[in-house]
Parts: sequence; structure tokens; C-alpha cells
Amino acid sequence: MSDFPSQTRVVIIGGGAVGASCAYHIARAGWDCVLLEKNELTAGSTWHAAGNCPSFSSSWAIMNMQRYSLALYRRLADEVDYPMNYHVTGSIRLAHGPERMLEFERARGMAAAQGMSLEMLQVSDLKDRYPFLETHDLAGALYDADDGDIDPAQLTQALAKGARMAGARIERFCPATGVSRQGGEWIVHTEKGDIRCEKVVNAAGYYAQRVGEWFKPYGGRTVPMAVMSHQYFLTDEIPELQAWAAENGKLPLLRDVDSSYYLRQEKNGLNLGPYERNGRAHWITPDDPMPEDFSFQLYPDDLERLEWYIEDAMARVPLLGTAGVSRVINGPIPYAPDGLPLIGPMPGVPDAFEACVFTFGITQAGGAGKVLAEWVTEGATEWDMWAVDPRRYTGYTDPQYCIDKALEVYGHEYAMHFPHHEWPAARDRRRSALHDRLDAAGAQFGAYNGWERANWFAAPGDDTSEDATLTWDTDGPWQPRVEAECAAVRDGCGVLALSGFTRLAVEGPGARDAVDALTVSRLPRPGRVGLAYFADARGRIVTEMSVIPQSDEAIWLITAAAAQWHDRDLLAAGLPEGVTLSDRSEKYDCLLVTGPTARDVLGPLTDGDLSLPWLSFQEAQVCGRPCVLLRVSFAGELGWEVHCAPADAPAIWDALTGAGAVPFGMYALDSLRIEKGYRAWKGDLSTDYSLLEAGLDRFIDWSKPATVPGMAALQAERQAGPAKSFVTLDVAPGPRDAPYMAPLWQGDAMVGEVTSAARGYRTGRSLALGMLRSDLAAPGTAIEVEIFGTRHPATVTGTGPAWDPANERLRA
Repeated sequence: MSDFPSQTRVVIIGGGAVGASCAYHIARAGWDCVLLEKNELTAGSTWHAAGNCPSFSSSWAIMNMQRYSLALYRRLADEVDYPMNYHVTGSIRLAHGPERMLEFERARGMAAAQGMSLEMLQVSDLKDRYPFLETHDLAGALYDADDGDIDPAQLTQALAKGARMAGARIERFCPATGVSRQGGEWIVHTEKGDIRCEKVVNAAGYYAQRVGEWFKPYGGRTVPMAVMSHQYFLTDEIPELQAWAAENGKLPLLRDVDSSYYLRQEKNGLNLGPYERNGRAHWITPDDPMPEDFSFQLYPDDLERLEWYIEDAMARVPLLGTAGVSRVINGPIPYAPDGLPLIGPMPGVPDAFEACVFTFGITQAGGAGKVLAEWVTEGATEWDMWAVDPRRYTGYTDPQYCIDKALEVYGHEYAMHFPHHEWPAARDRRRSALHDRLDAAGAQFGAYNGWERANWFAAPGDDTSEDATLTWDTDGPWQPRVEAECAAVRDGCGVLALSGFTRLAVEGPGARDAVDALTVSRLPRPGRVGLAYFADARGRIVTEMSVIPQSDEAIWLITAAAAQWHDRDLLAAGLPEGVTLSDRSEKYDCLLVTGPTARDVLGPLTDGDLSLPWLSFQEAQVCGRPCVLLRVSFAGELGWEVHCAPADAPAIWDALTGAGAVPFGMYALDSLRIEKGYRAWKGDLSTDYSLLEAGLDRFIDWSKPATVPGMAALQAERQAGPAKSFVTLDVAPGPRDAPYMAPLWQGDAMVGEVTSAARGYRTGRSLALGMLRSDLAAPGTAIEVEIFGTRHPATVTGTGPAWDPANERLRA
């Protein structure tokens, strides 16, 4: 009689380092799980991975995840009694210029906030750490003492052993062949039999897209990814290196990020791994199909395309040129369009999750398993993980988009992500009907959930080159234009094209009660607009939506463009039978008309009643076209959002601009909203904070029952008092705005972090929004903001806005 498991709580598809980590963490959470691997464990990308283990990242979420991984790997061998080759050698990241040194300073500040210690090095320090290095053209470096390398196969086996010890079942040589759904449960089909389960995880690595296709009948989509060829090579033994290592230990891992490669000691030789600009994607054309099974296989060597990088590395470390090549590894690595993995709920599919498309799967595997297990067993994660949430992508990620972005990200793997730089590949996936008019007006575009929006409007002669945006500085060609756009909104009337808003409709008997049961906020009455906040069980911010009730049986909701699939799934999971959810995002465009003369500009063009108060809603005509007018403005001035059919937007735009409305862009809007203390989703509003910490208590209906998600936790926090408080900070001006998660200091104590910042052109001040230790949140408190390694004096102005604190201009 077969002992093949026919039922479990969770099935994990894929037995690489990530899948094994998922099994390890889910089993340790007390849940039964079965991991299915089509071949032997590690047969996909894991077996040929280089195994580098950095903690460094420019992403707060990824740094959290990698930090956790490295701590886990230090203890794992002893915990499960499975020896591993894990070398914590430290690493040196080289900087060729000042901009890179600023990036390192930013990462050092983030690491300090997470309890890690990264060290800035001067050029004079480098030879002591790495004697074989040529340093004449360098600006400095960053040292990470926790970096190193691990044997990927041993790591996977250790995680698998730990999973088995905790009760997980691992089935090798057992390909999953499909899924079906029955009675609210999943049935995973395999060649050995079916397994019924509550939840299923796609951890299939570079086969994740194929596995994802099985879920399309149940609401799924094509997994956004492409597969890149990554090569590294190992040299023969180098006697000089062998002699030095015998006396001093293993060399630190070296990364020349400006030249785009890593160089690592491998036994008594070297391992060179470039990320070349002329990269190659595989399995993307009919003449190069993905094989059914590529287990333990490699692509043919293709060292010619690495020639420049090899020569550059030999000039940097001449020792490399003294040895021959002993082995070349050229294997598949999956890439999502932004180079970050997919970890979390599978978009549109109930009780299905993804932990796949890892570009750096070894250093991220430990943290990924933790995060995925939290999603599966608790429904929420300890840290905000939007950076890797699969729902961050929506329907615009066609195959060519994924290929173009993978090639771009791969070739710029170590690139700096400057605040005003827009990556050029795979653009124009979503153009509004206004695009040509915006372009003619000088718009410089950015992509928002695939939608092209104007960031700022250039004047003739402005430098609009990509090179001009490669700076951390606040000032650039955009600065005088953004200042003028803000002045137009402050003194007259501006118009902003806001294409891509997410618009959801909840309809049917009991629709109002259904939405009301999901939010801690009080819903407005018909004819009014209100903000509603949705919390997790711990009272932390999940999302924010504008609510526009039509009746008790029809509730309209508007939310951020990027939140489209996230908020759709949040509502869909909580609605009772008989209440429907529809996505109407494509049916409308939006123009924000705002400023003290907005009524004078809009009035002659509409039959609507512009005397209705702030936060009112009405259906009216503008330029003879049917529209919805919301009296709201994220800019914090008198204004209306004009929601219209896309085909009608050009005529309305022409009339508004013809009547004197000045076009403005997203950079200006960001400055204006920060002056008003308005929070942005997944910056200021993230699941790293509770609603009370974020200063949103006025939006909480404290009479709601504990059955509403988050209410019980918020009641308890209200009694104890929040640990942090949302504040606006007046920061001593400098050349750069504070980046996301810049540390806040008082003396030697780190007391909070910045969540967003900008120059405020109406107030004439440099401002930041942030989370500060609650006992320091009183107006007038002096603190410091660390901005790219330099501390700037700052003063707490309070929890309210720096501009128009009484909202008199909004209500005019």
C-alpha cells in the first residue's frame, strides 16, 4: 500500500533553496506541508548558483529579508546537525565616484536602522583589506562584515532536514502536473497521485511561469518573468593567493559595482561573475523553447560577451590574469521586471501563493521562507513586503515587457536608483488619451502601474537627457519647472492628468454593510466622499481607499493605481455571497483641477454646483460630457477631481488649459502633498505601522465591533499608547532630500525614520514626513535627519500639515 500523502494543509511546488526554506518555516509554524520536486532537490537554479550572501540592498524590504537569512544560516548547521560550507568573509564594494559613495552612505544608514553595521572605507584602507587590489582610480568603498558565501546544495539540504524534523514531507522525483479546485480546497495532481490541500505555493523557480498557467482558470495570470543566462567562471589555483590565504584566511568578496561584476576567492582560485550589458534571455522564441526538464543542465559557454568585464577585472586585480579558466558555469536565472522576487498571494487566486523568480535566491531564501510562511499561516507578514508582492504587477506585463525589463535590469544589476531617473526599457505600455497633449506640452513621463504620467513639464532648452537624472541631488533641470508648477497651483489653477486610478465597485444587497465590515473607518453617506482605512489583525495599515457610496447597494471605491490588484483581492476575499466586485479602472480618466482660482476656471465649463462643500460628490457635465466631480485635492488647495470617459478627456483638457489652467506633474504633486502631511500608500502608509502610529485615529470608528479586522488590536494600542508617532519635520536645507527610511537621531539614539520628503515650494522649507518615538513628537523638538551620511538639524512641526493647517484653502 502506498504511503504517498493524499492530504495536507500546504503543498509547495519546487525543491530549490527557496522551496526548502518555505517548507522549513511552514512546518516550524506547526502546519503540515508537502514539498514536491520534479527531480532531486536543487535541480533548478540552486545547484549552479554562486552562493554569495550579501546583506546589502537598496530596498528596505529586501535588506530585512537578507539580514534574516544570514542570521538563520549562521545557526542552521548546528540547529539541524547538518554541516555546511558557510564562509563569512566580509565584502568590499568599490566606488568609482561620489554618487556611488552617497549610495553606500544611504545603505549604511538603512543597515544601522536594522541593527547591522556597514563600514565606509577610504581608498587608503583598501590595500590592508585586499592586498591584490589596484586602487588608483577609486573614490572609496563599503565594507560589510556579514557578507560571504555558502554552498547552495548544502544549504538546501539543511533546510530540507529542518523541515522534515518539524514534520514536513518532501517528495523528490515527483513532478506536479496540474491543479484543480473542489469544495474550497486545492487538488495538486502528480504522477504519483493527487494531494488535497488548503493552500498551494508556486516555488518553481524558472518554471514558475509554467506552473502559474495551471491557476489561470481560477483567476490567475501569466507570471511576469523572463529567464536570463548568467555566467561565471572559476580559475585554476593561484599559488600567490594560496600562500596569502594560508596566513590570513579567505579574501573578502569583492564587488566592483560600477564595472558590474563580483570577484570571490574559490578555494585557492578566483570566481568572476559579471552582469554584462549585452545579456541574453533564453527560452523566448519558438526556435529556443523551454525544455520539459532542464535539471542539472547548463547553457553552452559564451565567454566572448564577457570580454570587457574580464579585462576590467584583471586590471583591477592583476592576480586574476595569472591563472587559466578551469570551469565556466552558464545557467538560467529567472528575472521579474524589476529584478526582485515574487513572494506573497497569487493575484486573483484564493489560497494560492508565490515564492519564485529569485535572482538572488540563495541570500534571500531564508527570509523568503519566513515571509511566505507568515503569509500562508497568519495572513500577514512581520515587515511590509510590497517590494516583492506579486500583486505589484498588473495586466500590462506582456511577454515582451518582461524580456525587455529583464535585459535592462540584468545589465544594470548594480545600478544606482536615483530619485528622478526613469528606466527607459519597455515604456508606453499604458498611454492615456491625453498622452499626445501632455507630450506636446513638454511632459517628462514616469510609469505608474504601467500608465505614463507626466512627472514634470520641460521648457524649450531644458536638459531632458537621461544623464541629467543620474544624481541624488534635489536640484536638476526639473527643479525650476516644478517650483513654477507649485506656484501656479498656489496662486492660480493647475491641472494634473491622473490616469490609472483604480476604481472598484461593490454592488448588491448588503454592499454597504459588506464594505463597512472590512474597514475600521466610518463610511460616508451618499453624496459624500470619505477616506476608509483597512487594517490587518495587528491594527497595521493595509490600504487606504476613497469611498463614494451611491446607495446601500452600490459603493464606489477609488484607490492608488499601483494598488489595483492588491485592493481588488482584499475586497474580493471579504465579500459575502451575493455581493459583487467589479473593476472599472479602464472606464474613466481623471483630471485634478486645483488652486484658488479653480472655481473660476471650471465654473463656465460645467453645469455642476461648485458651491457644494469639500468632500462632496456629484454627477455633472463638463464641456457637455458626463463626468463625476469629487471636491477633493491631494494638492491641498480648492479643487475637484473630474472623472470622465477617456475619450472625453482631451476636449476637457483643452478647455481647462484654454481657460488658464497650468499643467503640473507628479513631482509637484509630491511636494504639495508633503506640505499638507498627506500620506502616500506604501511609503508613509505601510504595514510597518499601525493606524495609530500613523496618526490616523480620526479615521477610526471606535464604536465598531472587534470582528472588524484590526479593531481589537487598535483598542489595545489605544489603551497602551502607540510607540511611534507620525510627524512633519522642518529639515535644515541641503543639496538632497532625505531618502525613504533615512534614520532620525537624537544624540546617539536612533529614534525614528523618514517615510517621505521633498522641498516645499509653498512653504519655502525642506520637509520630511516620518515616524518618531512618541515621547519626542511634540512640536519644537529638535532632532537630526541622516541624509546620505550627513546629519541635518530638524525640528518637529507637529502631526498636522505645514501648509494651511486649518484647511481654509481646501474649504474655500
